[in-house]
Amino acid sequence: MYPSVITKTITLADGREITIETGKLAKQADGSVVVKMGNTMLLATVVSNKDAKEGVDFLPMSVDYQEKFAAAGKIPGGFLKREGRLSDYEILISRLVDRAIRPLFPDDYHAETQIAISLISAGDDVMPDALAALAASSALAVSDIPFGGPISEVRVAKIDGQYVISPTAAQAKTATLDLVVAASYDNILMVEGESKEVSEAEMLEALKIAHDTIKIHCQVQKELEAAAGKTVKRTYNHENNDEALKKDMHEKLYDKCYKVAAKQMPSKSDRKEQFAAIVDEYVESFTEEQKETIDKDLIKRYYHDIEKEAVRNFVLDSRKRLDGRNLDEIRYIWSEVNYLPGAHGSAIFTRGETQALASVTLGTKLDEQMIDSALMKGFNKFILHYNFPAFSTGEVKPNRGPGRREVGHGNLAMRALKQVLPPEEENPYTIRIVSDVLESNGSSSMATVCAGTLALMDAGIKIKAPVTGIAMGMISDGKTGKYAILSDILGDEDHLGDMDFKVTGTRNGITACQMDIKVDGLSYQVLEEALNQAKAGRLHIMDEIEKTLSVPNADLKPHAPRSVRINIEREMIGAVIGPGGKIVQEIQKETGATVIIEEIATGGVVSIFANDQESMDKAVKRVNAIVAVPVVGEVYDGKVKSIMPFGAFVEFMPGKDGLLHISEIKWEKIEKLDGILEVGEEIKVKLTEVDKKTGKYRLSRKVLIPRPERNQETSN
Repeated sequence: MYPSVITKTITLADGREITIETGKLAKQADGSVVVKMGNTMLLATVVSNKDAKEGVDFLPMSVDYQEKFAAAGKIPGGFLKREGRLSDYEILISRLVDRAIRPLFPDDYHAETQIAISLISAGDDVMPDALAALAASSALAVSDIPFGGPISEVRVAKIDGQYVISPTAAQAKTATLDLVVAASYDNILMVEGESKEVSEAEMLEALKIAHDTIKIHCQVQKELEAAAGKTVKRTYNHENNDEALKKDMHEKLYDKCYKVAAKQMPSKSDRKEQFAAIVDEYVESFTEEQKETIDKDLIKRYYHDIEKEAVRNFVLDSRKRLDGRNLDEIRYIWSEVNYLPGAHGSAIFTRGETQALASVTLGTKLDEQMIDSALMKGFNKFILHYNFPAFSTGEVKPNRGPGRREVGHGNLAMRALKQVLPPEEENPYTIRIVSDVLESNGSSSMATVCAGTLALMDAGIKIKAPVTGIAMGMISDGKTGKYAILSDILGDEDHLGDMDFKVTGTRNGITACQMDIKVDGLSYQVLEEALNQAKAGRLHIMDEIEKTLSVPNADLKPHAPRSVRINIEREMIGAVIGPGGKIVQEIQKETGATVIIEEIATGGVVSIFANDQESMDKAVKRVNAIVAVPVVGEVYDGKVKSIMPFGAFVEFMPGKDGLLHISEIKWEKIEKLDGILEVGEEIKVKLTEVDKKTGKYRLSRKVLIPRPERNQETSN
């Protein structure tokens, strides 16, 4: 029996359509849909256990987005020839979905949940990443899993001065602003993207346009939910509660927490100790018999809520911060460049209790990062890696390599800085920035942006302008309408607050942003206020880092590779490479330089990299000698390559042989060359002719020798 299929359609303003289909594929999942736009199709499934595991007091949810190579008619590379672990790009898309969806699950829902999104067909220049959240939310809509959605995500780009929803990949390349925005029908939830120094007003306008489209997506999902008969969700009970204990703890501990917050201690560790002492003292007040029966997990959960409430109320009441700062005050900043003598560029950036050490390495084209995914194939010349070791927060954890958080934070910093790099034709280097976070108490990703900017300038990279970043937070009270926007948030403020809004930019405008909102009803007026307060903070940080270094160093470090770019004719590419690469390998061996030859639309490019001037000069001389165009009438130092009865072939330029006819060797008539020339002999020759038909070179030696005077008898 053919399955009963439900299909709903979203029509975009330009006439393109997105369809959501359920009931055909993956029916044993709690919810599954196929989202299709053009020939691009995503399969999204969601499964959630009926019960939570004992002792779990959070939502153990995983979101995995994966692109199947078969979707694009490709076979994976590597030995196994199958899809492996998620790429960084797939992890970033998974994070976009997770960050938008996770806050909308009920706080007391703790069942293990898995959302899987697969690209099963690709085509039509559709960018599938912004469709992933729509697919995930639709799968939840047709399930009985409790969820506060629906939600959706859209990409909005500003192209030629106009805002475009769901641009093609080709259109997005020319965008001055490119954002992925997630929202429910009522509220913005998440924003991530990059831009070319746009204003705060442009950013806000983009959010409004994206939200208008998302509202349509949400309406269609509600229709889908009703058609699937899933408007009533499952019942559950994942938490045990003790209302008497909860009330007792609040009465006894709230005021104490408020007093600790009011001390406004700058040190994170001091605050942590004093907050911990409150609950420890409470537990110690129980009898030994009570200690054996009391639920310590409940105490932990209730105390967390009490501490959160007390801190939030203190900030709203006093308009002061946990560490004593004003709402818009930035922590003390110091920075230093050229800290690592062996690196090509380096910088330390420290803001309060957050510190990043950044290094810059300049490589050649051979160091480019190869990208080979289902939808993308090519090379990347700018790489930024972000490391967050456990010691940065005074913890002990095994080092398992970068996790999803590290990938996400590194990508944000990369997008912020790439906007100011020199154009590719002016930058021959592959650039790698590594940011090691050595201390963390709030926004290490923004510290990475600042340290990365300084390290690039220290390396002598001619960036367009310095970039700085700031993390904004917010604490609000939905009952009274009071709110406080916080500049340069602490780790505690991030955890206890309602918003984490990171903004990066130059003095001229925004280059990247990332926002997560954890509260309903955030107005555009508050967003505008946050953006303007962030701008003031960014400019303050800019003033501070420019005290250390305001413009790129005039030259590279002495040990950094120098680069020379030589444009050559297309037909000369083979001459530089040589048979089987013989010539270029010989140049590299003899000079110690790295020589890379590329074919471009206008001909060829030879890029030469060397760590010292002597190697560079030798390599440049060799290449110039090969690609130089022979000039009729010029005299060259040649070498006899072979001898024939009619003359000798002489290499007068690297890779260029010409015929020195027997009649052009001497003024006197020569019958044979025995004893006249030898193979390997070096002689001077003059280029006298280039045959127009064959391109062969004619040489002469005798024109460089004084002509003998003819005696009278011979002349008569």
